[in-house]
Amino acid sequence: MQTQEQQLRGKVALVTGAGRGIGRAIALAYARHGAAVCCAARSLGQVEETAARIAAEGGRALAVSTDVADFASVERMVSETEQAFGGIDIVVINAGVGGGQQPVEASDPQTWRTTIEVNLIGAYHCAKAAMPALKRRGAGKIIAVGSGLGQRGVAGVSDYACSKAGLAMLTRVLAQELAPAGISVNQLIPGPVVTQMTGARMARDTFAGEWAKSPEDVVPLALFLAAQPEPGPSGQSFSLMRRDA
Repeated sequence: MQTQEQQLRGKVALVTGAGRGIGRAIALAYARHGAAVCCAARSLGQVEETAARIAAEGGRALAVSTDVADFASVERMVSETEQAFGGIDIVVINAGVGGGQQPVEASDPQTWRTTIEVNLIGAYHCAKAAMPALKRRGAGKIIAVGSGLGQRGVAGVSDYACSKAGLAMLTRVLAQELAPAGISVNQLIPGPVVTQMTGARMARDTFAGEWAKSPEDVVPLALFLAAQPEPGPSGQSFSLMRRDA
């Protein structure tokens, strides 16, 4: 995988939710810029496809089936990545679910709980499990994929909005806790993206007048955050939205 400028050459990246959408686009881009990439998601078949595309272009990739809501599964993901590539430099916390898309009164309690468990507790699991590996490298980056819905509510998506609001605060707290170790923690807010999870209608209608983008449109910002110098920005939210969240 040769590019004019391999910004991530020699780095190891772990990307959750890498089987499709934003996660797959970021995993492919990181590999094209020189990183070895662990592609993780619940569906092994999907991440194997992502890893195979990376390998076909001459890159290095590992496919790992991971349930981010299960801490033991996340620990295995981190361990396998370290064993395969010798360490971890970049962690992209992207795996998530879209929630129940219903008003609170009509919502299903188990669906609501599952959204929090995957989107927020799953992010906590990924960060916690990866910290020792990042510290062993002497520095590193955690990039959490957030949402404008975590900063301003929209009727009918309470579980998703609350999970992303919690993720925004987790990002800020982790940035403070990990600063002494040289690890930066930032949030990437893509804005509406047309993916299999959102669908074109939701991406268009939830944020009227917004830029409904493709997963590939998120890549330049993801590369920018991964390639920042040490020490670089931390505890920040970087948004691709056209107006304030």
